[in-house]
Amino acid sequence: MILEIVQFGEPVLRKKCVPVTTVNIQLERLVADMIDTMRDAEGIGLAAPQIGEDIRLAMVDVAHDPECVSFFKVDGEDANLSDHMPLTFINPELELSGPKESESEGCLSIQEVRAKVKRPTIVKAHLPQLDGSVKVIESDGLLARAIQHEVDHLNGILFTDRISSTIKSRLKRKLKELANTEWEKR
Repeated sequence: MILEIVQFGEPVLRKKCVPVTTVNIQLERLVADMIDTMRDAEGIGLAAPQIGEDIRLAMVDVAHDPECVSFFKVDGEDANLSDHMPLTFINPELELSGPKESESEGCLSIQEVRAKVKRPTIVKAHLPQLDGSVKVIESDGLLARAIQHEVDHLNGILFTDRISSTIKSRLKRKLKELANTEWEKR
C-alpha cells in the first residue's frame, strides 16, 4: 500500500523518534508499505517520520546504481550491494569518518528543494534488523550519504538544517512557502 509522505512543516518531521522495542506483524506490514511508498516516489530512502510515525525505523535502497559506492562491507566482509537492498533498519547507530564532502541532496518530504550538504564520506552503521540480528555496514558514496540523511530524520533533523547559511538564506522564502502550504492543507 502506498502511504502519504508528510511534507515540510509537519511537526512529526522535527521529533526525535522513539526506539522500536517490539517487532510484530503491524511493523512488518509498515515496512512493506514503506518500501512500496519509497519506490513509488522514486526515492532512495525513507524514514518513519516521513509517513507520520515517530519511531526509529528507516530504509535505503541504492541498488539502481551499484557504482555509487567504492566499497561495501557487511559485518567486516566485502559484499554485493544489491544483495542487501533495500536495507531496512531500526534503532541505528552510526560512526562517521573520512573528509567531509558537499553533494546535492533532496528529500521526499521537501519537494522542489535541492541543496549541497556537507557530510562525512564514510559511514560504519550498526543497523538492527527486524529479525533481531544486527548488520554492520561500512560504505561510502551515495549509500553513506543516504544512511546519514535517513538517520537525521530519526533525530528530527532535515537536510536543510545542514546547509550553509548562504544557501539557507536563498531558500528561506521557498521553505516558508512550503511550510505555509502544509499548514493551509489542514
